[in-house]
Amino acid sequence: MTDNISGKVIVITGASSGMGEATARDLAAKGAKVALGARRQDRLDAIVKDIEAAGGAAVALTTDVTKRDQVETLVTKAKDAFGRVDVMFNNAGLMPLSPMESLRVDEWDQMVDVNVKGTLYGIGAVLPIFKEQKSGQIINVSSVYGHKAVATGAVYCGTKFAVRAISEGLRQEVKDYNVRVTVISPGAVDTELTQHIAEPDLGDQIRDFVKDIAVPSSTMSDMVAFAISQPENVDVNEILFRPTVQPV
Repeated sequence: MTDNISGKVIVITGASSGMGEATARDLAAKGAKVALGARRQDRLDAIVKDIEAAGGAAVALTTDVTKRDQVETLVTKAKDAFGRVDVMFNNAGLMPLSPMESLRVDEWDQMVDVNVKGTLYGIGAVLPIFKEQKSGQIINVSSVYGHKAVATGAVYCGTKFAVRAISEGLRQEVKDYNVRVTVISPGAVDTELTQHIAEPDLGDQIRDFVKDIAVPSSTMSDMVAFAISQPENVDVNEILFRPTVQPV
């Protein structure tokens, strides 16, 4: 399954922990060259050090995906370091769930900026490269909540529905350039995502629920590796996964 991964240059946002970190380590072990972006440079540096110590190739750059220029600089760094870019994994995301009546408008803005605009900035940074080289793959992260809206998750769900819509529209536009588009929708995964929930009681309730049923972050890396490893004429467009016991 690694034949179409080894040697590829893969840019990963939200790479300092959770699903991004797990995917970076897994793909590097499979022979990919990875460029890692996140806001915590110290965490990125530690991951790069581990990858290089194991014989892999990695670079990292402090990246806030709400800043278009920083996302573009990350992609440029990947291309400068490794000569090309083959995959963009738009993984950065926030999930500060709350009832809409709580009017946590700052959190709404954050989710739109990170989950939607951050994904768009990642797409925009690689599209010219992929169009010119007539190859590439963009992998976006939605959610189970991008398929089903739930109470306390209206805005979060809206951002993840948007990621799916953007991905499908993009897929139709770039097929003539031999560019593949994949959207992956995880359910409960063991990450820091639930730590963003500041709503009293709700945060503890969600964290306890997720802790009891979550699958490891490596589950996402398995899905990403599967999508990338397919032959270039096979475009895996959508993957939805959740713990077997998860009801929603």
